[in-house]
Amino acid sequence: MRFVVTGEWTRNSLLRVIVWCFLLYVVVLWVTNGLMYFSRMGLTPTSVVEYYRGSEARYLQPRSVAGLLEVLHFHSFAIGILLLTLTHLLLFVPLSQRVKAWGIALAFGSAFVEELSGWAVRFVHSGFAWAKIVSFLCLQGVLLWLVAMIVWALWAREGSSYNQNNGTART
Repeated sequence: MRFVVTGEWTRNSLLRVIVWCFLLYVVVLWVTNGLMYFSRMGLTPTSVVEYYRGSEARYLQPRSVAGLLEVLHFHSFAIGILLLTLTHLLLFVPLSQRVKAWGIALAFGSAFVEELSGWAVRFVHSGFAWAKIVSFLCLQGVLLWLVAMIVWALWAREGSSYNQNNGTART
């Protein structure tokens, strides 16, 4: 934490290697997340509904409660830790407080909707397929933006904006 607050994260070569390696893993996650999504469904409500509710024509079984619970259980922790880490690093990127707040809200909000909208499609109404599609695209976009902002700060060797204004980020 000290390295990021003091701005050493852009000057300490080992810490930079750690952050670059983490970002590389996030990019791999981002790509595979998209590939997995599109291997199961597309950007049409029909494909989302068929994935969650099943399709006799395509011989697809509806998603079970147990299956949905397993995914939600793992994703709740993994996505939470991923977003905690990325948004924590974002705090130290020299951007306005408003931009950071929007990025953080969009990241956690879209992830939350993306995880729960599958449940809503399966058990509430097929109209929630649009929420699944929009939240997936939003989450993927925000993840890419978070990575890009952190890469920019590392590449430009920008100092931390956290220690401005008595311990709060620049506004």
